[in-house]
Amino acid sequence: MEQTNKEQSYYSQAGKYLPQEEMLEVKKKKDFLTIGIPCETTYQENRVGLAPEAVNLLTQNGHKVFIESKAGDNAYFYDKSYVEAGGEIVYDKKEVYKTDIILKVAPPTEKETELLKPGQVLFSTIALTMQDEQFFKTLMSKKVNAIAYELIKDRANVLSLVRSMSEIAGNTSVLIAAEYLSDKKLGKGVMFGGFSGITPTEVVILGAGTVGEFAVHAASGLGAFVKVFDNSIYRLRRLQSNLNSRIFTSIIQPKVLLKALKTADVVISAIHSPEGRSPVVVTEEMVSQMKYGSVIVDVSIDQGGCVETSQVTSHADPVFKKYNVTHYCVPNIASRVPRTASYAFSNFFAPVLLNIGEGGGVNNLLKIDPGIRHGVYIYNGTLTNAYIGELFKIPYQDIELLITAWS
Repeated sequence: MEQTNKEQSYYSQAGKYLPQEEMLEVKKKKDFLTIGIPCETTYQENRVGLAPEAVNLLTQNGHKVFIESKAGDNAYFYDKSYVEAGGEIVYDKKEVYKTDIILKVAPPTEKETELLKPGQVLFSTIALTMQDEQFFKTLMSKKVNAIAYELIKDRANVLSLVRSMSEIAGNTSVLIAAEYLSDKKLGKGVMFGGFSGITPTEVVILGAGTVGEFAVHAASGLGAFVKVFDNSIYRLRRLQSNLNSRIFTSIIQPKVLLKALKTADVVISAIHSPEGRSPVVVTEEMVSQMKYGSVIVDVSIDQGGCVETSQVTSHADPVFKKYNVTHYCVPNIASRVPRTASYAFSNFFAPVLLNIGEGGGVNNLLKIDPGIRHGVYIYNGTLTNAYIGELFKIPYQDIELLITAWS
């Protein structure tokens, strides 16, 4: 009997070293999502969250996309195109808001917020400078998961959608300036750029971020002489190294800036503030000394503007003149080219939505994707963004802890 027990013990210990069955991860069950694309009701918001090509990709993977009729009209994506792509056109906004995920561009209005339901995922911009405490408290009361475009990062820790819209704004700002510079009433009949025997257009760009960088590329490509001002040596050095030729760069020093403004044909202000209002670096006195018929495009008007004489305008009435200088101060320049901007949104969100479905829901995606997680500002009704919480004195929680608790 004793021998038998010893043998059993021996074979039991030896069994530990025999090949074992491989323990494979159990694949998460795929979710088939319902996605809603409502019409934008915010004034002059012409973009749409998904293009028909993205809708086709999603429907081919088993998801259902409900588009409110005419949601894509302003971006020249018509209902017929969405139907051909496999989407379903609905005529009642309430039907759109019955879906799992709402994908829109502008922040939800008060009436749209009323249609949200607990557990729903809301992708939209947040437009923080336009919001108040009640906006966030109302969303929190709806127990939704709200994710802001402006806060989403990619694997390189870059604000992906902000950069895309900034690239569009940088290029478009130069084309806008060219349009008004050549106008016989608002400009002085001057072609933007230059050619042999003619003095090139002088362009002053304030800010060496993404908007400034793409404005430099566009202006230089048209033959203009460009001067860039920024208070960050790092950004100026990075910009210079990304160009194939040397350009004028300078720290923002009032005397140097004024000298450049006096001879400038175009000024593009693109200084972004990470928090609050953009700094005013061009005073009214400086504007009064600019050339007759010159043009200012204040891209920073979304944050109050970098030019003291700037005042918010609209796409319907985009310019005004002061000291014989034409000012273009329309917030949301990307909405001027809505089809291009909509493709930028669509190209980003189609893969994200596919990943949500493949991963078994948004909670699973948030666990593994820190970039999307960074975009969450309300999670199941709890505020998770520290800056918003401190700004409006609303209690907030760490998203990492909440995700763990809900697991």
